[in-house]
Amino acid sequence: MPGCARCGGRLDIVGTQVGRRDTCPHCGAELRNCRNCRHFDEAAAKQCKEPFAEVPSDKDIINFCDLFQMGEGGRPDADRRDALLSAAEALFKKR
Repeated sequence: MPGCARCGGRLDIVGTQVGRRDTCPHCGAELRNCRNCRHFDEAAAKQCKEPFAEVPSDKDIINFCDLFQMGEGGRPDADRRDALLSAAEALFKKR
């Protein structure tokens, strides 16, 4: 199920298409932006896996990309960071 890239809240979206004016019901963030797109990848060139996309400089604002498709998850980087911090704390915990 898709999630908001800003707050991580789960979204009830059928399919992968999101309208330009759609917002997150949890935090009010605009959903049609690069960080919510399934092609967004921080490790890729221009942070987009689509080679023909015209990538905007601000990945958090609404864009007009014709290749936009709502991604899955929502804030996977935050979840991963939290898991890594928990593992590090457990490793170095004083006994």
